[in-house]
Amino acid sequence: MDPYVIEMNGSGDHVSVGGRSSTLGKAKGRKARWSVKPSDMANNTFNPIRAIVDSMKVKPNPDKTMISLSIGDPTVFGNLPTDPEVTQAMKDALDSGKYNGYAPSIGFLSSREEVASYYHCPEAPLEAKDVILTSGCSQAIELCLAVLANPGQNILVPRPGFSLYRTLAESMGIEVKLYNLLPEKSWEIDLKQLESLIDEKTACLIVNNPSNPCGSVFSRSHLQKILAVAARQCVPILADEIYGDMVFSGSKFEPLATLSTNVPILSCGGLAKRWLVPGWRLGWILIHDRRDIFGNEIRDGLVKLSQRILGPCTIVQGALKSILRRTPQEFYHDTLSFLRSNADLCYGALAAIPGLRPVRPSGAMYLMVEIEMEHFPEFENDVEFTERLIAEQSVHCLPATCFEYPNFFRVVITVPEVMMLEACSRIQEFCEQHYHHAEGSPEECDK
Repeated sequence: MDPYVIEMNGSGDHVSVGGRSSTLGKAKGRKARWSVKPSDMANNTFNPIRAIVDSMKVKPNPDKTMISLSIGDPTVFGNLPTDPEVTQAMKDALDSGKYNGYAPSIGFLSSREEVASYYHCPEAPLEAKDVILTSGCSQAIELCLAVLANPGQNILVPRPGFSLYRTLAESMGIEVKLYNLLPEKSWEIDLKQLESLIDEKTACLIVNNPSNPCGSVFSRSHLQKILAVAARQCVPILADEIYGDMVFSGSKFEPLATLSTNVPILSCGGLAKRWLVPGWRLGWILIHDRRDIFGNEIRDGLVKLSQRILGPCTIVQGALKSILRRTPQEFYHDTLSFLRSNADLCYGALAAIPGLRPVRPSGAMYLMVEIEMEHFPEFENDVEFTERLIAEQSVHCLPATCFEYPNFFRVVITVPEVMMLEACSRIQEFCEQHYHHAEGSPEECDK
């Protein structure tokens, strides 16, 4: 017999090695059998948008073309291409042949220097050591949560707010506490309620400005009040500023870190929205820590965590210098002009519809609309309302239950103007068909 042939008998217990019989040692008390189950982390990962949208079994009206106002991807309709300089920068990086290998896990030094230079200002100075490049802004947020919070601790998250915060946190065993945004105050934070949530297990406060899903932009004075709470309670801030600078004329985006010297801030951003390339997956973390509260430990922790996937695409990193330096101002201006025009058009059209109360946005790519449910008694909630809107009018808006804020829906304002007009017209028709005067309302009494 060949000495290197291994034979196993039918029971799987005995082997014959080179003709000698042997019994494999069994693990004590363990009967070998297949049992492969998903991990707790996988089981605890839950995306409310996916869960709600996937459960909507409704089919659109076959007589009407589908208009989707639900996807936060500005590239979907082809009406908002990125600037040719951005595309050329990618072609040049690819053709150079310099960016086919691994980069350091936190990104090329030269690329981090470009981001630091672009966002540096006297009030919030930055160097390359303060920048970590990530695979999109989503990974930036994930790394920040992972470095700041342990299982069993809690984070403070806006309601309504981007659903990914909860998805990431709960997969890591981190509790989510929701602080309220106030629609009657253009979605400012209820600061008293926010502060009441803070306890000894609070690891960080997430501030999303400009806001998804609200399209709101906080004033300087409101941001200063938020910082005062964080300073008083010694809670670091994760600033989700992916829509930074995407504000309409009349509003001003204030990077949170420019307003504070004593609150440590991890600011997350990226190319996705302002440069209209969400699929390129390049984001960043800017570390603002002028009081050395994070110290080396948080910085080192972020570096270690970045080594889990070895950083973002190197070709995009190679293009970053040209993207940041050569994208013309007209590109940013034209994008914002279009979004402002569409926001005004949508707000005006929906504000005129009985039973709907849109909240005027000041930036980003969204607006939120309140459904006065008492006027639509046949619908139990915002999910049913938006389901029927699809079934009857082939218009898809996200129910704000996705953002933990029932009886509202979110509209994405990146669609071409003609589609926006058509969508608003269909929403009007839908509301007119289903609107009922509430009992005891002035309309009812006047009859």
